[in-house]
Amino acid sequence: MSEQTKIPGRAVSSAKAFVAAHGRPTRAVVERIGRAGARVVLVGNDGALGDIVVPDVATGEAVVGAVTGVQAAEWDRETTAAAKIGPRHRRRMAAPKV
Repeated sequence: MSEQTKIPGRAVSSAKAFVAAHGRPTRAVVERIGRAGARVVLVGNDGALGDIVVPDVATGEAVVGAVTGVQAAEWDRETTAAAKIGPRHRRRMAAPKV
């Protein structure tokens, strides 16, 4: 993280609320999503998924570092196994885009 990386307060607040709702430790995978910036995918201790979109990967990494109870992760076997995708989330992902 460079000294110029500004950490958005809203992103930190969202991550803190997620940790409070879904437990520690919460894993966070930061992914570049092209022109839109980067996505911080959160996997709670209970298996819930959440995400936060930030301007770039450095900002995403800064958000992860700023929130107690969030640990940086990769999409490895442990992180993938920790995510529990329920029927409601599957329907939402499969919904037609009109």
